[in-house]
Amino acid sequence: MLSRSEVPLLVDFYANWCGPCTMMSPTLASVAAKLKGQLQVVKIDTDRYPGIASQHRVQALPTIALFVRGQVVFRFEGVISEAQLLEKLQYFLAAASPAGQGS
Repeated sequence: MLSRSEVPLLVDFYANWCGPCTMMSPTLASVAAKLKGQLQVVKIDTDRYPGIASQHRVQALPTIALFVRGQVVFRFEGVISEAQLLEKLQYFLAAASPAGQGS
């Protein structure tokens, strides 16, 4: 799924017991609303899907990764502010758009 999506995916690798993951949930919900139509947010519970977490070398929680055409273009471990996350995502989404690629 992560490698086959036509839409950029913001993947939140989390666990229910993880305090910082819980702190990031409202931030991710707000970012998803603000960037609606530009990306899709996917939450992956690393306790339930350890194979996916291992495949993507998740070693700390939360880990947030932006996948564009199946490739990770941005990755962050830990807590990040909404403003910082939006700034990073907008940069990478613009760079990944056809206009940003010089087409």
